Amino acid sequence: MKIVATIARYLLALVFIVFGLNGFLHFIPQPPPASELAKQYFTVLFTSHYLVAVFGLQLVAGVLFLFPRTTPLALTVAGPLIVNILLFHGLMDPAGIVPGLVVTALWFVVFWQFRSAFYGIFFPAAQSAGA
Repeated sequence: MKIVATIARYLLALVFIVFGLNGFLHFIPQPPPASELAKQYFTVLFTSHYLVAVFGLQLVAGVLFLFPRTTPLALTVAGPLIVNILLFHGLMDPAGIVPGLVVTALWFVVFWQFRSAFYGIFFPAAQSAGA
């Protein structure tokens, strides 16, 4: 399981670094979204420069996934990004949801390996009892 989680971690790093850099360098052509609502959504995000922050966070998460010590932070940064990817595709562009589901599965594999780093979030009473 450790090898699978390590592979999943590197795949997540690759995905987030490539798509984070693509937001700035535009080396992967992106066709316009199919639905009119999705086009309006991206127009607003692009015009307001909100996507700069999103692509920056993707890049940061990708680099953090490269190192085991910073992986819990990478999971924390990448989690909301993945939720937004799933919500966008689930609500506005269902045809493109498969890559988001793959990234979600990879995230959970890596999370399972690093779950002890999040123990205090899920079981806060157990941690404070020892203090």
